[in-house]
Formats: sequence, structure tokens, C-alpha cells
Amino acid sequence: SLLVNAAGQPRKEKVRLPSSIQGKKPNSIPHKKIEDPVAGKVKISSLAKTKQPLTGFHLIPPQVTFGVLKEGCTYTTTVILKNIGINFSRFRVKQPPPHTGLSVMYTPGPVAAGLQVELEIEIFAMAIGGKSTDGFEEVSHDIEILTETETLLLPVRANIL
Repeated sequence: SLLVNAAGQPRKEKVRLPSSIQGKKPNSIPHKKIEDPVAGKVKISSLAKTKQPLTGFHLIPPQVTFGVLKEGCTYTTTVILKNIGINFSRFRVKQPPPHTGLSVMYTPGPVAAGLQVELEIEIFAMAIGGKSTDGFEEVSHDIEILTETETLLLPVRANIL
């Protein structure tokens, strides 16, 4: 129950449901509606009354935090971009500016429905005289992933020692 906790006592604060359950996509900017004359329409009775759009991508994890990095070293992590739609869909990544030290490596091309592609996020830790707190320099950038229906934002954070 949402009213009581695991011990059976009343909750002190409300339970926050994840945005994926609420039907919202965090960190995304929807594009204007454009009819695609090439894409076929699916006419299946089980999909006739769906509330959520049957197109788009989902980022796993929705944000990247590298933590504390040593200056002059290169670090990488992998993010999965999954097609949650019912048709194949394309995407491209807008590469971050060079002063951030970030780059994204991926294989371009269409992604079939239900499949996923790996994005390798690489950071070269360099201090450029930005925000400094306690000997750490904070690097913060939102990587833009442009899809057919929306622009996804992948927040990347790191502290350089």
C-alpha cells in the first residue's frame, strides 16, 4: 500500500513514483508533430486505445556521474539507448564541445523496435579554470541525442582533482 510502509506504520511522506510509471520522460524535449508519409500506421485493435506514444527511445541510465577523476586520465562508461517504439527509428548524437573533454562513440544507423544500441561516453579529465570547489573542478554538460520524435538530454557530471 502507498499509505503504510513495510513495517505497517503510516508513511511520513508521499511515495514518489518513477517517471517511467507516470508516463513521463525526464530530460527530453518533444519535437513538433510532423506526419511521416513513409512510415506505415499500425492498425491493431490492442493498440487502439493506448495513451502513451508508441515511439521513442529510453536511456539506461538516465544520467552519468563519473565522480572524482584524476586530471590527465581518460575514463569511459556505457549508456544504453533502447528503442521502446513499435517501428524502427533513427537517432544521432550532437557531440559535446571539445573544452568539456567529453566525446560520444556509437554506431549510427536505424534501431529496430525493442532493440538497443550502446553509447560509449568518454571523458578526458582536464582542468580548464572553471568552477572550483575544495580543489575540485566541476564538469557538467548535457549531451543532446536527436531522435525522430524528440531530443533526449543525457546529463554528465564529474569532479576533476
